[in-house]
Amino acid sequence: MVFGGANLDVLARSTTRAVAGTSNPGRVTRTPGGVGRNVAENLARLGTPVRLVAAVGQDDGGARLLEQTRAAGVDVDLVRRVGAATGSYTAVVDSDGELVVAVSDMRATELLGPADVAAAAAAVAGAALVVVDGNLTAAAVEAALGLAAQHGTAVVLEPVSVPKARVLAPVLDRWPVRTVTPNVAELAALTARSDDPDDPDDPGPSGLEEQVASLHARGVAQVWVRMGPEGSLLSTPDGVTHHASVDVEVVDATGAGDALLAAYCHALLAGAAPEEAAAYGQAAAALTVAGPHTVRPDLSDALVRSLL
Repeated sequence: MVFGGANLDVLARSTTRAVAGTSNPGRVTRTPGGVGRNVAENLARLGTPVRLVAAVGQDDGGARLLEQTRAAGVDVDLVRRVGAATGSYTAVVDSDGELVVAVSDMRATELLGPADVAAAAAAVAGAALVVVDGNLTAAAVEAALGLAAQHGTAVVLEPVSVPKARVLAPVLDRWPVRTVTPNVAELAALTARSDDPDDPDDPGPSGLEEQVASLHARGVAQVWVRMGPEGSLLSTPDGVTHHASVDVEVVDATGAGDALLAAYCHALLAGAAPEEAAAYGQAAAALTVAGPHTVRPDLSDALVRSLL
């Protein structure tokens, strides 16, 4: 089960080094997107049966998004159609594939409430794993975590961004979460003792090691810290392992984190140890950044394993 955002992505890639404050030549593509939706599609392409709980508009964009997501193998019967326009994520990437700036319009996702989460109770009861995307409102995240706890289903929480990680931080004290997957900045936000992680009077634990330990102390079994080109660090009760990025030429970094997370979950569900799952996730992320698509249309378990 994946609870999260479903958007239409507008990806603009500059064909030369991007210059701020002026027009840049480039190419623009439009594809299905959204963290939750991307994770669900990656899971489906890898061979894991998956259901998506999200919200899209009653517009043509929403219809197209549902059609394409269903065609990729995702069960979208629990996706809600709402009055707001289907969400969008507009990103500008440099000629080297790195993100320059992005604007996210998540009004449709913000209309997904606890009642919509509760409607998925039967599906959660039969699920082996629940992934929750931090793009949801705090109330919807709490409802999803509560529903998973009620049915004893393990949860993976993706913070998404620093502002959303700050909102999610108190939730970790109220509901069991097996795995949290922040980047370094999100990790600091999740562990800050005040709403302002730079507050000199109450900054929270300092240093990555102390921040990871503080999440373990709050009941999180697996803390997987993403460090971009430096790979990732996985901390579990059995120890800490570093997983290097797979060396590939970057075409577009958009969607790498979503592939990383989906592949990790797929491997766990197939019986892999967390350390093996993290390595599998790094391979899926490398395959994603090596192509122009947010979700590789040819992604498969065999393709990922060919890179390991």
